[in-house]
Amino acid sequence: MRLHAFKDPQRQQGLAIVEFTLFLPVLLLLLLAFGEFGRMLYQYNVLLQASRDADRFVASQAWNSTKGTIDLTTPATLVDQTKKVAVYGVPVDTGNAVLPRLELGDVDVAAVGINHVRVTITYTFCPVISGDNCDGAIPGFFGSQIALGIPLVATTVMRAL
Repeated sequence: MRLHAFKDPQRQQGLAIVEFTLFLPVLLLLLLAFGEFGRMLYQYNVLLQASRDADRFVASQAWNSTKGTIDLTTPATLVDQTKKVAVYGVPVDTGNAVLPRLELGDVDVAAVGINHVRVTITYTFCPVISGDNCDGAIPGFFGSQIALGIPLVATTVMRAL
């Protein structure tokens, strides 16, 4: 009769290396996904803060006390200045945008009702693997490609002062 001894530790060590080699790509992909999700939340938070700042700016200047309503056309540059506050953080066209590829055309300023103003910023989040200009795509199973850009929309509504 032969007693079964424990397996050779050398063989167990080789098995651990093989298991690690098989699991490493999944682990790295999961780490990349968590990092990209964190970047997306950060950029959405920056958009939301820019929307609040721009809405606060326009709400403080849009009220026309003689008409008793909101007037976005009285200072001819109010809408343009509000868009610049959303994109650059200041009402003039200087400095860098708060996010890369954010432009003045991505910002919408509108009156809501008789005493509220709304600022909406639409931005496309581009993952790192999509490239600098966000034109990357993953090949689809049936011929069509899957775009990697994710639209982010930050909207703020405030009462005019």
